[in-house]
Amino acid sequence: MKKVLIFFAIIFIITAILSFIVTFSKKVVPGEKVALINVTGVILDSSGAVEELKTHTKDNSIKAIVLRVDSPGGAVAPSQEIYKEVLKAREKKKVVVSMGSVAASGGYYISAPADRIVANAGTLTGSIGVIMEIPNVKGLMEKIGIEAQVIKSGKHKDLASVFKSLKPEEKEILQTVLDDVHDQFIQAVSDGRGMDVEETRKIADGRIFTGRMAMKAGLVDELGSLEDAIALAGKLSGIKGEPEVVRKKEKFSLLEILRNQIPVKFMGDTFSGVSLKYLFTL
Repeated sequence: MKKVLIFFAIIFIITAILSFIVTFSKKVVPGEKVALINVTGVILDSSGAVEELKTHTKDNSIKAIVLRVDSPGGAVAPSQEIYKEVLKAREKKKVVVSMGSVAASGGYYISAPADRIVANAGTLTGSIGVIMEIPNVKGLMEKIGIEAQVIKSGKHKDLASVFKSLKPEEKEILQTVLDDVHDQFIQAVSDGRGMDVEETRKIADGRIFTGRMAMKAGLVDELGSLEDAIALAGKLSGIKGEPEVVRKKEKFSLLEILRNQIPVKFMGDTFSGVSLKYLFTL
């Protein structure tokens, strides 16, 4: 009797395993994968996203890429580097953007060149503009009796100093730089979305949109969740059935947690840095 029970138990286990394999194989066809890349938080460094885009673009088993963007924006150069890498990836594979809670300013910049953009109805996006803020502590320093001594070569070398007020000439210089970066932003959106430059300029005044508003303005293609974006990527790339999703294993460190807590000026939040590297932000 005991041997009979063991025999049926073995048969049951083998049947269950075979059933799982058959079911799984119907859903996922080997080699038909969609890569998921997450871009979250303030964009200060492009290396991670660029590396993932390059890796998945070279991988023949990856048929499409979904870029999950949940970012209020960031520094100009890293946003431009990710933008260019998305363009390169598009030459070989379909790229779909899935917008999370917010994909504004630099977050929208990196989304613009995708094949399709999917946003939630309540996603905050847009904010096509550039901002620069320089704290002025001159009055405070005078009150506590501290004076900054500046030695420089070059008339405008200290134009972004927090220890003095900007002169009209200096404001004009900085405004010219901001206008040029803004023009680059507008052109990038125009090229990425296939929109007329002047039509893009009309909505590129820094305003934000909900996902639903953005779709009406031509900045988003359709409304949906991350799962909808993954399904769309599979469909666009010709994957039959449910695609296998490839994700990067996240690594957490105390340094990363602390870095993400440093307040910087992005889309109206607090500003505590004065490095010229991050003064111009999208």
